[in-house]
Amino acid sequence: MKKSKIILSGLIIAGATLTLAACGSSNSSSKSATSNVKLPSLDGRYKPSDSTPAWKLDTKKNKTLTWYVNADWWNKSFGKDVVTKQIKKDLNIDIKFVTGDNTKLNTMFASGKLPDIISTWDMTTQVSKTANKWALPLNQLATTYDPYWNKVASEDTMNWFKLSDGNTYGYPDYSNTEADYKSGAIKPQEAVVIREDVYKALGEPKMDTPEDFVKVMKQIKEKYPNLTALGFGAMTNPDANALDSTVQNLLGVPYYKDGKIYDRDMDKDYLTWLKALRQVHQDGGISDDSFTATDDKYKQNIQTGKYAAIILGSAINYGNPLQTWDSAHKDSAYVAVDAITSTEGRKPVLNQSGISGWMINYITKDSKDPATAMQVFTYLQSKYGNMVANYGVEGETYNMKNGQAILTEATRKAQQTDPGKFATDYRLGEFIQFGHDKYKALSPDAYQDSVKTVFDWGKNYLTPEFPTENTTPDVNTPEARNLTTLQTQWLNTLVSAVRAPSDQKFDELISTYKTFRKNNGYEGVVKVQNEKVQDNLKKLGMDKNASTPTK
Repeated sequence: MKKSKIILSGLIIAGATLTLAACGSSNSSSKSATSNVKLPSLDGRYKPSDSTPAWKLDTKKNKTLTWYVNADWWNKSFGKDVVTKQIKKDLNIDIKFVTGDNTKLNTMFASGKLPDIISTWDMTTQVSKTANKWALPLNQLATTYDPYWNKVASEDTMNWFKLSDGNTYGYPDYSNTEADYKSGAIKPQEAVVIREDVYKALGEPKMDTPEDFVKVMKQIKEKYPNLTALGFGAMTNPDANALDSTVQNLLGVPYYKDGKIYDRDMDKDYLTWLKALRQVHQDGGISDDSFTATDDKYKQNIQTGKYAAIILGSAINYGNPLQTWDSAHKDSAYVAVDAITSTEGRKPVLNQSGISGWMINYITKDSKDPATAMQVFTYLQSKYGNMVANYGVEGETYNMKNGQAILTEATRKAQQTDPGKFATDYRLGEFIQFGHDKYKALSPDAYQDSVKTVFDWGKNYLTPEFPTENTTPDVNTPEARNLTTLQTQWLNTLVSAVRAPSDQKFDELISTYKTFRKNNGYEGVVKVQNEKVQDNLKKLGMDKNASTPTK
């Protein structure tokens, strides 16, 4: 998922053995926690066991927790759908969800009053880096309240998130190790998709070279004037929009080379394709509205088939609108095709979530009942909890057959024909805080049919990028501020370049941006990033001169 960002099994970094027992130093795996926290007594509620999860042993009834999720889009409902009804029943719990953004999160910390659980993003933020000041260590919570946690949590992930005091405070969803990439469980999310009726009407043309792509987009504009020839997602994130990272990934632009951050934005192959997209825009194949469209508008255009083709950066996140269109227009379903391919012979490097995962979950020092909070963590991290979150209740919404979870006829019908009702009444696959791709792999029904074309197309191009995880400069440093400035300027340059009236103007814009970088701390940013890459390569036991495999 991506939310990110998501962003993995066909191509594995040569020589990379992900053994994070040494997270930062050769002796950190044996390093004991240097700070111990006094935790409330269980007062005889149950006797912790390493063979039975604590939620099955606890005698306390009517438990309550408050859980803050740093995402306005999170569904705050609890106990009304299949998934959360079962969680509520199993844990004898009622959870009050509170949502917000970074401003609300900062206000909450400033107030000094924290909820029981906090879910936020990015382990490089000050919130995550200072978790020892406001959160409880999971390793000590497990020892005191629920040793079964150690059976369900990944040791690699626990070590990756360990702070300098030897404790681990946060645990993410979708934390993928090298073994997960090799397993085939992780699904690609990036591709160029096109409406099948349009594709066939044009004779299934080649779209893999810049010249052919421009030609096809022009044909679409002429033959289907009521359609937008090429669509892409909302350009609101300077570091993760379709014309930026997705196009680069499709072209196999490396993330790092010879142990150093690679200058992806100035890659020759990438700039060649940006010029092709500039021509598509000039020919009327890209609407100016696309540059300012909201995510809701993008979804609306997908589910109404407004786009003839889409540079799709996160198939799973847009499964519902894709399925809405595909279900009602089976002959016009979106299909993934070979398009926007490297002029230099590189294979795509489709990235998915790495070991850092996406959403990170913490139990705060203000928790009224840390034992119950730990039980929630263990429950959701376990296979049973993940089966509930992904498939609901066995015998009611799914059945196991030959080791696979098969949705019942009624459940699958809702999934494929009424995505809105499916999300409201079932909520399968949406309770993601401790989700993992390996559980999605247990069912052919885990995803909407509409996104499987992307999975099939990209399955051989997944490439982990562990060495470049968390390499942004630390917050409140000059380099962090410079990076924000550079990213914002790049987004402005990117939009202007694609909308440029000529190739000459395109070249001028890129040249101006290069000068802007030079004058705004680019070299300092890269220096910090390279230092962090080297730290990661050391953690991963990889060659310090390793590169993204692109051929």
